[in-house]
Amino acid sequence: MSLNTPFNTLTRYTLAACALLAATAAFAQQITHSASEPPGLHALPAAVQGRAVPQSDGSLLRQWPGTYVETAFQGDEVFFRVGAGDVSLRVSVDGAAAVPLVKPAPGLYRVAGLKPGVTHRLRVVVASESQAGPTTFGGFLAGAGTQPAPLPRRSRQVEFIGDSHTVGYGNTSTSRDCSDADVWATTDNTQGVAALVAAHYDADYRANAISGRGVVRNYDGFKADTLPEAYPFALFDHSRPATDDAGWQPRVIALALGTNDFSTPLKAGEIWTTREALREDYEATYVRFVEQLRQRNPGAYVVLWIAAAEDAEVRAEVARVAERLKRAGVERLGFVPVAGLSLAGCHWHPSAADDRQIADAIVRHLDVQKDVWAR
Repeated sequence: MSLNTPFNTLTRYTLAACALLAATAAFAQQITHSASEPPGLHALPAAVQGRAVPQSDGSLLRQWPGTYVETAFQGDEVFFRVGAGDVSLRVSVDGAAAVPLVKPAPGLYRVAGLKPGVTHRLRVVVASESQAGPTTFGGFLAGAGTQPAPLPRRSRQVEFIGDSHTVGYGNTSTSRDCSDADVWATTDNTQGVAALVAAHYDADYRANAISGRGVVRNYDGFKADTLPEAYPFALFDHSRPATDDAGWQPRVIALALGTNDFSTPLKAGEIWTTREALREDYEATYVRFVEQLRQRNPGAYVVLWIAAAEDAEVRAEVARVAERLKRAGVERLGFVPVAGLSLAGCHWHPSAADDRQIADAIVRHLDVQKDVWAR
């Protein structure tokens, strides 16, 4: 953990981890893979956060990180189905510490041993990144002895848009030297900035982010959609447009983009002949992207944050974007630079402790703004 993390934050996370350790060990023994499906199961209603595409069989296809699905029920057991594709899930009941299911085999999973006669809330979160392809979640199921219960909706919503810093790329790694497999295994969006800020405000969240992508230029100039180009789609192959439901109206939109645009030198054949041309294109495109987001969510407060040293090119560029937007009349906007991080995650990325430091900085900024959560 970073030495710059405030003492009260350090204490909060440490005490929470200690208090939930025993609960995690006990709960883990209650999740089992079912070799066959019991007869008479019925579907439970679910609330989905993230860009999930419903399938004809009732399952959900998703690819953006941080997707999570919740249900509420009364009964001593419940089931959920996992489809094909590599995914790392975190499963929790009633707010207890989450149990990891890493690359679970496709099929039906049973959560048993729950207290009967009370309402339980089950949450399954995707912790991993899925650039290689979408994965499927098959929904929640229950037997005759388990009945659905009302699932209260949270009154606050936040959306995070960005690159690997928002994904949580390698944030739980104990080394900066990582293979591709190491990166996948140590990426945990549930310990990332979006999840931490949302938890602080008891808000629903979405983490619409892709590692390596920029505003106009991806890492080292590689060819693929930039983040603004990918953003309109639910799946990265453009086969499904993103159609947010009417209930998704985030009051905070936090963006962190630019690290990939500026972290490597320009190469021969790229469209920008000078660094100045790249900067101008970046600033103009970023401004347009933010304006488009504001048109969709006119009352939202926009945070432009960046994890970078004080003298970093990208920090100055994000500050210029904020200035241009304010000159254009955008009032509900803040700039939150975060320096002094350990960058102890894979390939010099923020660690989980750094993510907490970034989340604390965003929370401090939001807490002094007026009417952030007012409708």
